[in-house]
Amino acid sequence: MKESILHYIWQQKLFSTYILKTTEGEEVEVIDVGKFNTDAGPDFFNAKIRIGDTLWAGNVEIHSRSTDWNRHNHQLDKAYDSVILHVVKEADTEVFRIDGQKIPQIQLIYPKQIELNYERLIGEKKWIPCVGKIQNVPEIFIQSWKNTLLIERLEQKTKIIAGLLDESNQHWEEAFYITLARNFGFGTNSQAFESLAKSTPLSILGKHKDQLFQLEALLFGQAGLLNEETADEYALRLKQEYVFLRSKYLLQAIDGSQWKLLRLRPDNFPYIRIAQFAALIHTSSKLFSKMVENPTIDYLRGIFTCEPSDYWNTHYLFVHESTAKSKKLGTQSIHGILINTVVPFLFCYGYLKSNQNLKDKALQILEQIPGESNAIVNGWNNLGVKTKTAYDSQALLQLKKFYCDEKKCLRCRIGHKVLTLAMTE
Repeated sequence: MKESILHYIWQQKLFSTYILKTTEGEEVEVIDVGKFNTDAGPDFFNAKIRIGDTLWAGNVEIHSRSTDWNRHNHQLDKAYDSVILHVVKEADTEVFRIDGQKIPQIQLIYPKQIELNYERLIGEKKWIPCVGKIQNVPEIFIQSWKNTLLIERLEQKTKIIAGLLDESNQHWEEAFYITLARNFGFGTNSQAFESLAKSTPLSILGKHKDQLFQLEALLFGQAGLLNEETADEYALRLKQEYVFLRSKYLLQAIDGSQWKLLRLRPDNFPYIRIAQFAALIHTSSKLFSKMVENPTIDYLRGIFTCEPSDYWNTHYLFVHESTAKSKKLGTQSIHGILINTVVPFLFCYGYLKSNQNLKDKALQILEQIPGESNAIVNGWNNLGVKTKTAYDSQALLQLKKFYCDEKKCLRCRIGHKVLTLAMTE
């Protein structure tokens, strides 16, 4: 049997506490099961256990069998000297610390139905393990779990941003610029856009921010999209300008073959996104600082409502002319950038600067954006778990990816509720 179910039973105190005794007959009272440890070392930290007349504070290790203690070489590991209680399903040997001291053990006694319900749950091959059961979980309970999931998601993104800050010597504007560029790729071209940003320092773009044509020359040139021979006059002018700027700043373009057009709608073509990105840089400066100063949804939407140069009104690619149409960022694209770039950075800044107000502002922005529409969100909607705002959809994306797909039902509050309800059926 997997130890994870034993961890769950211990953490939720689903075991029988009636006349709980060690394998040597001493009475045991579990005052505090401790905090579950997700890293190396004992399974639960800072537990409080009364054994006989003595109150112990320390760590708890859990195994299916006592012999697993030696099999894992805990008897040779100082990290396990702090273990005050060894909890097992089957006690088949005595266990000792490095210094030879015997460690008290108890055998968990619990309803076998818990194991059966868990095996049925993770054995499901459907979209999520609790399909057919989640409808019985109260909405208020699911909403409470969403709140935790969203914070967890933003904290994960905070770690990624902190890594970018380390790479850029704690330069917030540069880190924001790279992340923003990546998200201008909208998935398909995210990696290519990130490579473009890293090969084109924000400081260089800043020197030419008043000249949209030069910004386009720098970005299209660095993107490797000005290398081919063409009869397009605008592309030729951009190439000529780029050759001069490349030499001036000793720049190296990325491989243009990274960019993908297959199965993309024309509005998502990399040429259009790069032109929009150039327009954004042209119309803004110290972008991240301004967002920290005014983190309101209307202001942020206004910043990203930028329109490329006139050439792109009649083009999706160089040379090929198309029906005239404005190519400014659409509402859905702006919302995507706010969700995936602006909100995580505001939350991260608030987190690292101990600014709770800014963290709250980041969450409020998500509450003002309609829920996203994608396969995962639609899947939840089909199960009756509705998404009104991006606050909801981001939480549900976290739930699906890091709990349902990995079948971490025992770490999921919904999974716990489903198992609890199953025990009463």
